[in-house]
Amino acid sequence: MELDEKKYLYLLFLLPLLVLVFLFNMYWKRKKQREFGDLELVQRLSPESSVFKPILKLAVLLLALTALIFGLVNPKIGTKMETVKREGIDIVFAIDVSKSMLCEDVAPNRLDKSKQLVSQIINQLGNDRIGIVAYAGSSFPVLPITTDYSVAKMFLQSMNTDMVSSVGTSLDEAIKLSATYFDDKKTSKLLILVSDGEDHSEGAEAAAEEANKLGIKIITIGVGTPNGGTIPLRRNGVMEGLKRDSNNEVVITKLNSESLTAIAKATKGGYANGANTKEVIDYVKNALNNIEKTEFEATQMADFQSQFQWFLGFAFLLLFADVFLLERKTKWVNRLNLFNEKEK
Repeated sequence: MELDEKKYLYLLFLLPLLVLVFLFNMYWKRKKQREFGDLELVQRLSPESSVFKPILKLAVLLLALTALIFGLVNPKIGTKMETVKREGIDIVFAIDVSKSMLCEDVAPNRLDKSKQLVSQIINQLGNDRIGIVAYAGSSFPVLPITTDYSVAKMFLQSMNTDMVSSVGTSLDEAIKLSATYFDDKKTSKLLILVSDGEDHSEGAEAAAEEANKLGIKIITIGVGTPNGGTIPLRRNGVMEGLKRDSNNEVVITKLNSESLTAIAKATKGGYANGANTKEVIDYVKNALNNIEKTEFEATQMADFQSQFQWFLGFAFLLLFADVFLLERKTKWVNRLNLFNEKEK
């Protein structure tokens, strides 16, 4: 058995506190009864009052809270062990998150269009391993190589132009960082570089040639238009102006397909224009079909099943029962006189 969210176990420390609060409340009630008058006389004036029922209600409440806490912890039981073999390739997506990707010459903007393209490509994959890199003036590892596509999409959607602090675009840094993701020398390697092609550094082609020596093929996807557009600056969704250069001139950013084509050519890869999503998907699928698949190392995997629903169901059942559990004596139990109480 494994516990999915162990941090919620700390909530169990609340249970002793509830017991202390209950005992203090009982003490306070007794004290007030003694102040009111003779304790035995007070008890005679309230014959329906039960000492046992409040304790029972507390026990039911504590048991219900314990079940709720274990429901939050979500215990998982391993049902079987199996050997999983995967056959595919390693793919790294390097996505440009520089400010120029905020340009809206493609809808809704270049960055969102890039994320749509990558998400659609992931949907077409089978047993391939994938990783994600973000880059602008420097590169940032977003997600290491994994087979969990749902997690990859989650990280993909969270990408924005503020996650890399350095300005500009450095394609060579993106290629160098992506190359470090490929940890298996035997597996076929593919880097999919998504950008508008504006490169403020030198050495992108040289970095691509080094990647080619490592057996990495690069496919570049250009996002933007040759005519380009301005870069809107927004705060909380409200446009505050346009990005300007050091001379206070409005910056116009354009798609540079030539640089992207040169990078892909250096690794015998290819370039695709991101304007048409279907054409990009078809191009990548065709490229994947022509890349040799290799078998990943077999690993032991446990198939765990969540058990939280049982704990939550038991907790709600106890809480429902607690609603009908009154603190006064139950008449039929009182008639049994289980504790040989003398009738007053």
